[in-house]
Amino acid sequence: TVSYIQISHSPYNTEFCMDIMMNYCNDMSYTHTVFPNILGHRTREEAEVGPEYLLVSVVHNLLNGECTPDIRMLGCSVLVPRCEKEKVLKPCRSTCEAVRKNCYHAFEGIEMAWPYFLDCDRFFVSDQEGCYDPLEGLRAIQEEGNTPEKPHTVIQFSYQSNAQMNSILKKTAARCPEIAMTYSIGRSVEGKDLLVIEFSNNPGVHELLEPEMKYIGNMHGNEVLGRQLLIYLAQYLCSEYLLGNRRIQTLINTTRIHILPSMNPDGYELAAAEVQDTIDPENEEAQNYNSWTLGRGNAQNIDLNRNFPDLTTIVYSRRRHRHFRSNHIPIPDAYWFGKVAPETYAVMKWIRSFPFVLSANFHGGELLVSYPYDLSKHPLEQKMFSPTPDEQVFKQIARTYADAHATMSEGNSGRCENFGSIGQDGIINGARWYSFAGGMQDFNYLHTNCFEVTVELGCDKFPAEEELYTGWKDNKEALLTFMESVHRGIKGIVKDADGNGIKGARISVRGIRHDITTAENGDYWRLLTAGIHILTASAPGYTRAMKKIHLPARMQKAGRVDFVLQKAVVEPDMEEDYRIPSMGTYEDFDPYNQFERYTISEQNQNREEGQEKPWWWSYFSHAHGSAPTWLLRN
Repeated sequence: TVSYIQISHSPYNTEFCMDIMMNYCNDMSYTHTVFPNILGHRTREEAEVGPEYLLVSVVHNLLNGECTPDIRMLGCSVLVPRCEKEKVLKPCRSTCEAVRKNCYHAFEGIEMAWPYFLDCDRFFVSDQEGCYDPLEGLRAIQEEGNTPEKPHTVIQFSYQSNAQMNSILKKTAARCPEIAMTYSIGRSVEGKDLLVIEFSNNPGVHELLEPEMKYIGNMHGNEVLGRQLLIYLAQYLCSEYLLGNRRIQTLINTTRIHILPSMNPDGYELAAAEVQDTIDPENEEAQNYNSWTLGRGNAQNIDLNRNFPDLTTIVYSRRRHRHFRSNHIPIPDAYWFGKVAPETYAVMKWIRSFPFVLSANFHGGELLVSYPYDLSKHPLEQKMFSPTPDEQVFKQIARTYADAHATMSEGNSGRCENFGSIGQDGIINGARWYSFAGGMQDFNYLHTNCFEVTVELGCDKFPAEEELYTGWKDNKEALLTFMESVHRGIKGIVKDADGNGIKGARISVRGIRHDITTAENGDYWRLLTAGIHILTASAPGYTRAMKKIHLPARMQKAGRVDFVLQKAVVEPDMEEDYRIPSMGTYEDFDPYNQFERYTISEQNQNREEGQEKPWWWSYFSHAHGSAPTWLLRN
């Protein structure tokens, strides 16, 4: 039974029930409405110029087609309420609650509050009070046999502002809350979030023996394809997981993936603005965009890939020491007296906080994968082959991406003609390509357990928008295969005799002067090539344990190698051998707290001075009447 509300005789009513005649509400299951409406708009004209109707008209674009026409029709049921026999029928609360449950995440994803006029308790009524289903017309169409299209992943291949990028990441995480979440690792000089999206079957939690990997894009603000690929990758992982793609589900269920699409959002804004000027036909003075310099650095004009501590020089100076290992090298105090960019500081804290195993950072200007070391072992040689102790492992990592890429492994030496020969088949030792100090991939290897390579995505640093789809096609398989390769080598747990995990134990491989250490609960991962290896597990206060293993060439999963260490008294002459710089205490990082203070105070001030509205705010800021601040969250 449907109950009716008697229409009061208002001086604004020229008639009782009238035709709807509002374009975005013309497909409702009824044809007549009444004014004043439920929101108090006295006339159709008043309703049409209000922010509520404006939202209804643009919601399809705002949500990228998600939850439409449901949201639009729900809004129309309040803006143009159903009128029959000079009485108003109110929409059902149950329909509103169902739509809110299914679509709330979409509004969260674009940082928009749930619209006040879709308040299910305020403007909708219960079944017992008598109501109608505002989506009945939509359901009638579906019941007639118009089967929906088979679900598939939809990606919009276009550039986004920083605010739009963050909205996409948050919306993606909100769409897949069971496997994704976003978190910020810090802020840029101008106060922009360095936003990471994480994928895991238990997001926010490190699970025992589950390896963690990361992707970093846009370190140089004017090298943008990597930024776009990582935005697309996040959307792809979420969508394909929901669609039942077994490969993606297996990857996410067994791996913790962290994606930072833009390490340098300030530089990107500068580069994007310059590119926009060059394509403006009316701007004749800005036709010479220098993609090699503008926007490369951050807002302080610091090149972030020269701003990390130079630990490689320390390795070269001490490599002949009997006990010296090329791992977990502490940051020299002198580093903190230089200019440390907030973006660099944030990333260093980030990679110290997670047990990352594998990483890639994305650049532009060539088509290749380079791997450590980036700094030449001879100070006067700019193109000298300078391998790490893990040369064979790094070649395997680099080859994994290059071979899975559509064209990268094709042997075109110096194809972009920017730095001379690029070596063989699309991979090269970094120092052999060109030498520099303070790079991020060397820092990852020498300061943490993480093996990082640099992926150069093409000759054009800022490709035209119509080339983005091709870039995605060329790199999609490589992005997935590289993530899967984190499961190579060995993994295991180091425990004491009571079965407790030992944090900070060392795993050594004979013949490779680079150890890795165990995580919080004693688990570890060690990337290795196929073959026979002799492993040693050690920790202060315990006896050593040794095992000989054989890794088959085509092994697709990491081999499990556990160790049990017995308590022992450390002999004095072994102290130096066991002395490993700690990675677990904050005191070893920014010892004078000068950059921590900078990130808290100065960046907050920058953020307050230039508080950024969501990217969609421009839709509504010029709406009739006061700006709809009810759309802003908090």
